[in-house]
This record gives sequence, structure tokens and C-alpha cells, in this order.
Amino acid sequence: MIDKLVDLITAAERILVFTGAGISTASGIPDYRGPQGVWKTRTPVFYDEFMTSVDRRRDYWQQKMEDAEEWGAAEPNEVHRALVRLERVDKIEMVVTQNVDGLHAAAGTSREKLVEIHGTNREIECQTCRERSAPEPHFATFRETGDPPLCHCGGYLKPATISFGQNLRADEMARAFDAADRCDLAMALGSTLTVNPAASVPLYATERGTPYVIVNRGETAHDRLRTVTLRIDGDVGAIVPGAIERALAA
Repeated sequence: MIDKLVDLITAAERILVFTGAGISTASGIPDYRGPQGVWKTRTPVFYDEFMTSVDRRRDYWQQKMEDAEEWGAAEPNEVHRALVRLERVDKIEMVVTQNVDGLHAAAGTSREKLVEIHGTNREIECQTCRERSAPEPHFATFRETGDPPLCHCGGYLKPATISFGQNLRADEMARAFDAADRCDLAMALGSTLTVNPAASVPLYATERGTPYVIVNRGETAHDRLRTVTLRIDGDVGAIVPGAIERALAA
């Protein structure tokens, strides 16, 4: 199965890579939807709650501050770096990620080759004027005052992630589907493929007969689809970087 993965990567020229939380666990970031996932122990703050309740904005900022203190220093791992190597030899059409940890960008994936469907924790965005800024000054203000920070325009500030109940960015989804329409190989890495519409991106590529590879530890929602070319059950970090290195050496 690894040999077949190597062959598919070697033959491809425009790879769509779809990534989930499973690629970041080696960087110390927990799988949100796994057995010990964050959403099993934490009640999320919905977007309308954030926008209408100062108490829920305070809850949200407290959660994000705890996350930043625990995982904010996380570094890209070999999976992130291997995908950058694929980009450098012009084999990447797009990296589409569900992750908000910003590790693809930190590893060196270029902005024009990256779609962060659910946003990023590495920037703060005003919900009124949409200006973005670095997180730490706002966390420092929150630690000192306990009040959710405000933009200079008076708008509410929040990490630039898509909250529950918040609409995905139409322009970013369009970029993802456009890339799926152009790719000649789709790879889903470290995702259970249960969150839609994000998980429909690699499926869109298969409508043209594009080969589709899934590498994930544990079951995914796409495992039984006839359009899946190759399914490997295992640790993405133990499988994918080595396969990419072999493909690049071929």
C-alpha cells in the first residue's frame, strides 16, 4: 500500500491535499474530535452568543487564552514540512486544511497554495472592520483586565477562526473547490472527513475520476466510497513523510 501511495505521488503534478487534526497531534495539539478531544470536555461558544453576550465573549477569550498557553508554541512537524517540499517541486495544487493551528503557514506553505477553511488562531480579526492583528497584545490585555478586547473601531475582536454557527468564507471555499477541479490527485490526511462542507472538497475532485487517497488512523466517513483509490489506516506522521521522500527521489 505504501508503494502504491509513492507511485501515485510520483505520477501526480497537481496534488490537492486535505488535512485534519490528525496531522498536528505530533506537534502536541490534540485531536478535537477524538476520544479525548477538546469538544468532549468543553462547551463551545457559538458565534451568535459571542456577538450578543459579553459573558460569552469572556468565556470564549478565556478558552482561547488557555489554548494559546498550552499549544501556542507548537511547531510544525514532518508532515507539514514534507508538504512544503512537495510545493517546492511544484507538485502542490492546494493545501486545504480544517486546522486552525496555523502550522502549515508556519512550516512554509505559501499563502497562494493554502486554504484555511476554518480560519487561524495565529491572527485576531475585528468582526466589524475585518482588520487583522497579532494575538499576543490582545491576550495580554485580556489577562490584565479580564475584559474581552475591542478594536480601535469599537468592534469585537476574536481569533480569526470560524466559530460554531458562523458562516464559512465563500471566497476561501471557492478557492478550495477550484483547486479540486484542477487537481490530478486528492489526498486526505489525518481527517475523519465528517465535517461538511469541508469534507466535500476532496470528493469534488473524484467526480472527474481523480485518484483519491485517504491516510488516517481510525475510520473515516469516506472509507466505503467506491471513489476511494487507496485507503491506509495508520499514523499519518509515520507514513506520509517517508512516502513523499521516496516519491521525490524517484
